[in-house]
Amino acid sequence: MKFRTIRGTKDILPGDVEAWQHVEAVVRRVMQDFNYQEIRTPIFEQTGLFARSIGELTDIVSKEMYTFRDRSDESVTLRPEGTAAALRAYIQNNLGEQSSLVKIYYIGPMFRQERPQAGRLRQFHQFGAEALGADSPQLDVEMMLLPLEVYRNLGIEEFSLKINSVGCEICRPAYKEILQKELENVADRLSQESRGRIAQNPLRVLDSKDEGDRSATSHVPLMKDHLCPSCTSHFERVQQLLTALGLPFVVDGRLVRGLDYYTKTAFEVTSTALGSQDALAGGGRYDLLVEEIGGKPTPGVGFAAGMERLLMVMEKTASATQPLRVPDLYIVALDDASRRWAFVRGQELRRHGRCVEIDYLQRSIKAQMREANRQKASYVLVVGETELQSGSARLKNMADGSETTVTLASFDLPAIR
Repeated sequence: MKFRTIRGTKDILPGDVEAWQHVEAVVRRVMQDFNYQEIRTPIFEQTGLFARSIGELTDIVSKEMYTFRDRSDESVTLRPEGTAAALRAYIQNNLGEQSSLVKIYYIGPMFRQERPQAGRLRQFHQFGAEALGADSPQLDVEMMLLPLEVYRNLGIEEFSLKINSVGCEICRPAYKEILQKELENVADRLSQESRGRIAQNPLRVLDSKDEGDRSATSHVPLMKDHLCPSCTSHFERVQQLLTALGLPFVVDGRLVRGLDYYTKTAFEVTSTALGSQDALAGGGRYDLLVEEIGGKPTPGVGFAAGMERLLMVMEKTASATQPLRVPDLYIVALDDASRRWAFVRGQELRRHGRCVEIDYLQRSIKAQMREANRQKASYVLVVGETELQSGSARLKNMADGSETTVTLASFDLPAIR
């Protein structure tokens, strides 16, 4: 009998695997530059983890999961996405007790029983990241920067960044009622799939790719216009940070993502090179998810990116893997103005291959210095109102305790490494 791969899976053969190794090396290097640590979780979990986190009414849970009972009669599922498993590991291993902000990333296979097509397989691969412990808009933007920096390092420059706010538990329920009424008025013009979503999952109707659905709902109100003050402020700050970085973006009020756990920021990176299935990466904030699956209330934000789709739009090259690094520099910021400076300057240094960390929890100078020491940062730069006004600051060598005065406008890590 001649055996073949199961439909929707494929072998990665010599001649192709080198491109995968190159992508993985770049992903790890970028994650290290942003001070994210790798996590590896089992490829199967208890079924309830995914049903509870992703949402019972999503297509993934209702139609696509590979679920079976093992010999102990326990229902287990091959992981369809990475966030739920990563958060289960975060809770189970008490990672939040070890650090107030946990930044982790993963690379590995996922499984969904959907119709195979270009860039979409039943066993597919993703890289992604999660940041747990802070509700800072800066962290939302950092999560967008991660896949974008991977793409830039791979020579991919033609992509678009779409962002939206999907609200929170305060403002979304009222909006869903408004949306449901609007959708009921045009239900006869919607596809059967979208009609089935009106009662329980109306936001997903906005994300439909069916042209008839999009035409029928072109007039409906959008979540971004019904945000509570907290969500409005958060979304405005995300946009301000993207503008400060000079990063082009489009606010897409129909962007809701396919998973139920998102709150506030949602984003997607697309490429015209992929045709109708144009998404390269997507993610957003999920401040309620850790508590939903049994942990303590913990804000979080993350993203996932498909590797098969990425490989479709890149040239095949080889690259050596890079060793894990500690931060070259930790920037201690003392007020809002210095935090903005640290965020923008830190990003500039990262783009030059430097591992830079900044504080997202608005901690005291003493707490930030303690954190820099815990992370074994090579240098610490302290910046506050006085330093911004004078244009200079003290740079501390954490190995021997010596300090030097540096000019902020021309400060560059290569000169001190």
